Amino acid sequence: MEVCRKILASGLQALNLALNAQQVEQLLDFIRLIEKWNKAYNLTAIHGREDMVRLHLLDSLAIASFIEGKRVIDIGTGAGLPGIPLAICLPEIKFTLLDSNAKKTRFVQQAILELKLENAAVYHQRVENYKPEQLFNTATTRAFASLSDIVKLTAHLLDKDGVLLAMKGQKPEAELAQVNAKTTLIPVNVPGCEAERCLVKISAYG
Repeated sequence: MEVCRKILASGLQALNLALNAQQVEQLLDFIRLIEKWNKAYNLTAIHGREDMVRLHLLDSLAIASFIEGKRVIDIGTGAGLPGIPLAICLPEIKFTLLDSNAKKTRFVQQAILELKLENAAVYHQRVENYKPEQLFNTATTRAFASLSDIVKLTAHLLDKDGVLLAMKGQKPEAELAQVNAKTTLIPVNVPGCEAERCLVKISAYG
């Protein structure tokens, strides 16, 4: 795990994120949990610990500075990405993690318990059926559908000033043209990852 620790420390420095020793241990423990549960629960196609640090932890944390407000929903969280790394990094923000896959939400619930994350909760539900008691300031997603569909499916979850942060690989030019809302394309550099990444910020819904 020492190699992972070094990759993580270097990546956090590159992202200009100052985490304390407990937060670093929580992030590494999260990788251990994914590794432990992956065979039975098919959480991720990425198996190497070092790759998990780069492609799960650092990829998630690369969007930390774009989170707005105190209430965030991570839609289609899967194994808890980017929600759990962000909840570890930003303890003052309340995170709701949503997914329709029961196995994955069971894993996320266990991870929340074992990592003692008091600012995170998970719900097993389809996004279009989820009705929160209070609306969110930010919605994050590792884009699970086309951008226009994501906008339609998430509009009922955000407050009037809320923003959607959709994590994408290459610039989704064709998808952007279909979105009837204000969009901002933000290039994202993930330390140790050469693949192209971008973040689509969508606001002014409707």
